Amino acid sequence: MNTTQNSSFHRLFVGLALALSGCGSSADNSDSGASTSTTDPTTASSGGSSTGAPTSGGVTDSGGSSSTSVSGSSSTGEVGSSSTGEGTSSSGGDTSSGPGSSSTGAVDEPTMSFFVSSTGSPTANLGGLAGADARCQELADAVGAGDRTWQAYLSVEKGPGEQPVHAKDRIGAGPWYNAKLVKIAEDVADLHTKDGDHEVFLDENGEMVPGQWEGSPAPNQHDILTGTNKDGTVAVGKTCTDWTSEDPAMLAIVGHSDGLGPMMNDAEQYRPWNSVHENGGCHDTAPKGGAGRIYCFAVD
Repeated sequence: MNTTQNSSFHRLFVGLALALSGCGSSADNSDSGASTSTTDPTTASSGGSSTGAPTSGGVTDSGGSSSTSVSGSSSTGEVGSSSTGEGTSSSGGDTSSGPGSSSTGAVDEPTMSFFVSSTGSPTANLGGLAGADARCQELADAVGAGDRTWQAYLSVEKGPGEQPVHAKDRIGAGPWYNAKLVKIAEDVADLHTKDGDHEVFLDENGEMVPGQWEGSPAPNQHDILTGTNKDGTVAVGKTCTDWTSEDPAMLAIVGHSDGLGPMMNDAEQYRPWNSVHENGGCHDTAPKGGAGRIYCFAVD
């Protein structure tokens, strides 16, 4: 009887043990499956998992650290970008937007780019445009401005290819400044709206040209050779054969550097700096108030 009872208890104990063992195995497998289907919050925050969405929206490197700010900006120029975004504009502003400014942001100082020649010619035979340009260049060089290209404000009827040359097309684009660095005009169009002015139309030495202004020394020399109409185009038949003739029967157009007529008359007809009246003849530039002077402009 005891043997039978012991055997029964033994089988019951073994059965219970197997049952309990089976339940424990099932629970372990369930826990294991749960751990592989979820991401450990600690691992995700440190960048250990490549499938977890980064909380900052930034791009992560191999160590999981974020290379951009929380805003999630990229290097394509968005706000906060470390390459071209607004965040860099305050330290890299445009330093070349101002007229005449240099690469360092400094504005170039103006230099002399216009003058009335201090010397003249007794006749209107200036040696053509080439001779007149050479005089401008020589006078500029004498005052330390010869590193620029200087040309005379003169028109001719027959230039290269037998085509007319207009004075307005020989002087560059502007702006132009006199010897005292006062601006004459901003550009070609602006220049041809101006009147003569003895305090502005100065020679290369910064001296005023004798004219009709109060206190001027004699003789009057305000008639400046141009051969040009008010709009800067050639005055046909009024260029002393393109500045090569000394014929007394031929004439040239002159302008008034001081913008004045006899007895300081400032009537409109006397004001233009480039085209007022005919001179006394190609053989002599002095009659009527001239000295064979010319206007010179830096074209570069």
